[in-house]
Amino acid sequence: MPMNNLQRKNLKAKAHHLKPVIRIGQRGISEAVIAETHITLDTHELIKVHIQLGERDDRIAAAQTLCEKTAAELVHHIGKIFILYRKRKHCKKT
Repeated sequence: MPMNNLQRKNLKAKAHHLKPVIRIGQRGISEAVIAETHITLDTHELIKVHIQLGERDDRIAAAQTLCEKTAAELVHHIGKIFILYRKRKHCKKT
């Protein structure tokens, strides 16, 4: 189910202090990047991704592809930084 504007706003606020944990270089999205993003989303739910591709349209397309491959939702993007969210499939045990 798509998130509403209030949910996006809250997630953007939570992600403000985060540093990018996934970096995508000039080669674009590989299977290794997708696997690492799966692991990171399972761990953190909310992450920042830094995409180093040249053109704006290429970066947006790469972010959308990553979202499709990982079943994540694009919360926000500004420049080369994208915020992704995916609800955890299982609860973390304490």
